[in-house]
Order: sequence, then C-alpha cells, then structure tokens
Amino acid sequence: MSQSSSSSSSSSSSSPSSSSSPIWLYSYIKLKFFNRIRRFLRSKTARKRCMTTVGFQTPKPNSKGVITCNNEVAEVAEVAMEMETEMISGREDDMVGLQRAVKRLHFGSRDEKEMAAKEIQRLAKDDVKVKKLVAELGVIPVLVNMAASDVIDRRREAIMALIELANGTYTNKALMVEAGILLQLPKNVDALDESTRSEFGELLLMLSSLANTSFPLASSEMVPFLVGILGSANSSIETKETCLGTLHNLSTVLDNAGPLVSNGVVEILLKLLLVKELSEKALATLGNLVVTLMGKKAMEHSPVLPESLIEILTWEEKPKCQELSAYILMILAHQSSAQREKMADSGNIPVLLQVVLLGSPLAQKRALKLLQWFKDERQAKMGPHSGPQTGRIPMGSPVNKREAQEGKKMMKNLVKQSLHKNLEIITRRANAAEDSSKLKALVISTSSKSLPY
Repeated sequence: MSQSSSSSSSSSSSSPSSSSSPIWLYSYIKLKFFNRIRRFLRSKTARKRCMTTVGFQTPKPNSKGVITCNNEVAEVAEVAMEMETEMISGREDDMVGLQRAVKRLHFGSRDEKEMAAKEIQRLAKDDVKVKKLVAELGVIPVLVNMAASDVIDRRREAIMALIELANGTYTNKALMVEAGILLQLPKNVDALDESTRSEFGELLLMLSSLANTSFPLASSEMVPFLVGILGSANSSIETKETCLGTLHNLSTVLDNAGPLVSNGVVEILLKLLLVKELSEKALATLGNLVVTLMGKKAMEHSPVLPESLIEILTWEEKPKCQELSAYILMILAHQSSAQREKMADSGNIPVLLQVVLLGSPLAQKRALKLLQWFKDERQAKMGPHSGPQTGRIPMGSPVNKREAQEGKKMMKNLVKQSLHKNLEIITRRANAAEDSSKLKALVISTSSKSLPY
C-alpha cells in the first residue's frame, strides 16, 4: 500500500511538471526510449549469432546436451557486445550533454550559454539528425541573439554553432533568416577582428544559397555588410573571396540587381578587378550584373572602364579572366557607339589582336566579334568620305582621281604598318620566334577587308 501510494503520489507530482516541461524534454525521452529498444534488439541479435554457425563451424552440444560456442566465437561475441555497449553508452552521454546544453542555452547565465553553444557546435558537427533536433528545440533564435553580443568570445561561439547548424540543412538556414540573423550584423565593420569577419562571411555564404527563394536577402543589411568587408583594407584575401562568392550567388537572381547596384556593389567590384586572386569572382559577378539595365549603366559611367578590362585581356596565365573580360566588353559595346569609341581610344585593338592569336578558343571568338564591330563601325564612318562624291567633285577631273588613288594607297600602307607593328609585339610576348615567318605570311595575305587596323 505504501508503495502504491508513493507511486501514485509521485505520478501526480510529476504530471504538472510534465505539462510544464519544454518540448525538448519530450523529444529527449522519446529518443532515449528508442535507444533502449535498439540496445535490446542488438543484444538479442548478438546472442542469436553466438548460438548459430560462425566461421562455417557448427557448434555441437556438450556432454550435458547444452549447445555452446567455441572460445574464438565467444571472444568475438564478447568484444562485439563491449563495442556496442560503448557506442550506445557514448550516444547516451551525447544525448545527456545535448539535453544539458539546450537547457543551459535557454535558461543559463551568459557564461553557461557560451559553453552550451560550444557543446552544440561539437555535437552537431557530423550528425545531421542532431542538427535537425536542435533546431526543433528552439536553439537557433537564442544563438542568433548571441551573435549580436558585444563580447567577442560569446559572439564567436554563437556564429560557429550557427555555421555547423547551417551546413547541409536548408531548413536551418531558413530558420536563421526568419530569426533575424541578417538584422543582427554589426554596423561598424572596421571594429571587427579578422576572425569574426571571416566567420560572418562563411555564414553569409551558406545563407546565400537561399537567393532563389522568397527571402529578400539583397534588400537586407547583408549587402552593405559585405561591401564594408570588401572595402576594408584590414580584410584578408580569403575573407574577401568568401564575400565575393556570396555576392555572386545573389547576382544570379536578376531581381537582386537593383539592391546590389544601389548599395555600391559595382563600384567595389571594379576596384577589385585588378587583384588577380579576386579578379575571376569579381568578373563573374559583374557579368551577371551587366546584362541588367541598372548594372550596365553603372559600368558605362565608371571611370576605370574599359581600361581595367583591357588590361585583364593581357593576362595570358588566366584564360578564364580573359573570357569574362571579353564578355563584359561585348555587352558594353553592343549597340553603343559611344562605348566602342571609348574602347578604341583606350587602345584595345592591339590587345584584341593578341587575344585572337594567343587566347583560349572562347576568348578568341569574343575578341573576333569585337574586332568585327569596330571594323563595321569604321567603314560606316568613312564610307561617305572615301573617294569623290557626286555633286562635290567633278567626275572627269584627273587631278581628283589621282588624289583619291593616292589616299587609298596611303590608307593601305598605314593598315599594313599597323599590322606589322602589332604582330611584332605579339611575337615578342609569346616568345615565338620560330613562327615569325608564318606571321609575316599572315600580314601579307591580310588586307583591310579582313581586319580593321
């Protein structure tokens, strides 16, 4: 009677506590229950294996008629049982640690929350199930609030925990954005140390995979924060490369072009063009923005274009950069005589000829297209003035005919001299002295009908 009364009293006393317990406690009890069942089934399976054949040897009954395993089988079964027991006990210890970490993160002091974030980071590192369970227990909003802390160590532990929870899980990334992680970004980038910048950049790179969703990433505080890191002289090349990857993911969505351009992304990318470690990602992002109206206008009014792009065309060791640079030049020059004139004044014709002869197949194709446009435009400009015109010059005047022929000969000589000079420069750069005869033959067989200069 005393036992039943005590049990009833304990059950009655536990009922209100259970009703007020958080949801993670129920999840933990359920998980522990299934672990016990799993442990029972494994031990039962191990005993059954011990009673059956192992190593193609059938156990025989002893003198008392009891079937026993031989010594080797018994040792293997014992070791297997010990290993399974250690694994199960280790998992139970992890679950107990996870329970304590979640509890401390919700109700502990500031120091306890910092230690709890470190524990969650450890447990969620290689276990997707733990990542999902932790998210269901309401941990992400707490970590997001900790990420805005002024204490460097506490903020760092929170960011690292968020990185582990975001790695490989779309749901957790969406929960972080909903919890306001993009609103918790520091305003003063220069006040951050390099490790914090790098960690924030890594987290934002993971969140940028949501660019194709309904989350307005580009219209948040995310872009100004990234621009601040890219424009800071204290940021490392690795951190800037991570931030450029984030901007590239955002630029793949055309609707993000407006917020990106208005936040000064084009200007900061143009400043990073000539940094060879960052040039490829910067060019790829500009290539996504130049196809939009706002992005193209921002580049057309830039004082560093097209000189920077023309210089990149000379990077023979970086063919991908050459291809992207030629692509952007094509977009800018298409249906824009002002931009083509600006490019011609910048001296891009010799560089384009160099790319045609020594560049990659894709870069050669794009450079040839640009040269064709320059040729067509020059012919359109010089057409009305190349030779005697009706109504201006008498048809029968031998002096005017002779002057016209001399002008044509002069133009042909200038074209040939220009080609000779440009091809000699290209030959020296390519160290192709053995091919000089082929290049000379190319010059002789080439006229103003095939190349503009």
